Amino acid sequence: MAIESVNPATGEKIQTYEEMKPEAVSGIVDRCHDAFLAWREVPFGERARLMKAAAQALRDRKEDFARLMTEEMGKPVAGGRSEVDKCAWVCDYYSDQAEGFLSPEPVETDASRSFIAFEPLGVVLAVMPWNFPFWQVFRFAAPGLMAGNAGLLKHASNVPGCALAIEGVFREAGFPQDLFRTLLAGSSQVDRIIEHPKVAAVTLTGSTPAGKAVAAKAGACLKKTVLELGGSDPYLILEDADLDKAVETCVASRLINSGQSCIAAKRFIVPRTLAGEIERLFVEKMRVKKMGDPRDEDTDVGPQAREDLRDGVHQQVEESVKKGARLLLGGEIPDKPGAWYPPTVLAGVRAGMPAYDEEVFGPVAAIIPVDDEEEAIRVANDSPFGLGAAVFTRDVERGQEIATRRLQAGCCFVNDLVRSDPRLPFGGIKESGYGRELGPYGIREFVNIKTVYVK
Repeated sequence: MAIESVNPATGEKIQTYEEMKPEAVSGIVDRCHDAFLAWREVPFGERARLMKAAAQALRDRKEDFARLMTEEMGKPVAGGRSEVDKCAWVCDYYSDQAEGFLSPEPVETDASRSFIAFEPLGVVLAVMPWNFPFWQVFRFAAPGLMAGNAGLLKHASNVPGCALAIEGVFREAGFPQDLFRTLLAGSSQVDRIIEHPKVAAVTLTGSTPAGKAVAAKAGACLKKTVLELGGSDPYLILEDADLDKAVETCVASRLINSGQSCIAAKRFIVPRTLAGEIERLFVEKMRVKKMGDPRDEDTDVGPQAREDLRDGVHQQVEESVKKGARLLLGGEIPDKPGAWYPPTVLAGVRAGMPAYDEEVFGPVAAIIPVDDEEEAIRVANDSPFGLGAAVFTRDVERGQEIATRRLQAGCCFVNDLVRSDPRLPFGGIKESGYGRELGPYGIREFVNIKTVYVK
């Protein structure tokens, strides 16, 4: 089977790659494990030196990598540059912090000496999505390699060029040749790779159904998993919020990566008494965002990554309107080649509509009016997802209490949009997955937390 990359802005085929045969994949796994056995003995200082070199390689080729993302999945080029910068940041962060995070921790017991050691697990398979084709990989790879593990990347099939480029970054930086490998393999091979006895663990970022399938197979093989899955993040605008600033932030979050982000704001829960003003602000601020050629510096919204994904978003919008939502902006597929979908605003959204019940992975804002704060919190938590959430209020203490105690999500922000940060743990609950990436907790997900007791 061939793996094709297609420019979503034009629909034109970019390149075709031959899928690796199962026996070739198995050979790569074996060599990756051999590389791990040597790598685990390499001191942290040398690991850090190479990871710093990877950060520099990213910065040196930032323009090339940004253009590659634009070409393969339609990311506006300015966003691509920011993504490469963030990848370099996470490499630098774990270069500096990994040894401290994984240093043995002494514990007082009846022993003459007892402590907790952190040892690498081995080869970690990463099944990664197309929407942040560099960042999703590096936020797994930087801590994983610094912890002493090896990495296998099974990337989304529409970004094979990005997958190969990432492998090239680690080669250029001087890492052992087989320590991080890209597998040009379709999803049909994932189960077989997980079953390979030399694969120790699996991490997946993607849809909830994909996460459940990988978790089931990994569980059957008794292999550790970390899953970062879908989200339908609620943003609560309370009555005392600065409406203009709140909506500006909400729109920025909703249109991150042309609306194709797990932690993009998706459901906007607003006081019914202010709904009219908030709807006006949403339309005003979404209308001025430029949808256009992702190669242009001033483009805010590029194409969706594939036409089938765009069509799925449009179907969710149409079904929501049929069930009573009001279409205030957008909602029509442009008559031109490519996977385009405009910034769209739906008002009067309620339970039973796709815009309320499902994750809408595109530039669609769903405004949900509520009668009071208690209802706002109930609606925010009325979702199978629990990745991110935000609350906007001038009463910062109240906002902090709601974020800390009342919202059911892995990442809760006050008066700002939800984002990942190398310094903070990132992940969700419920059908948004389990486990954490980033920060001190992320690097400890794929290590053996070992008790050592010396009498």
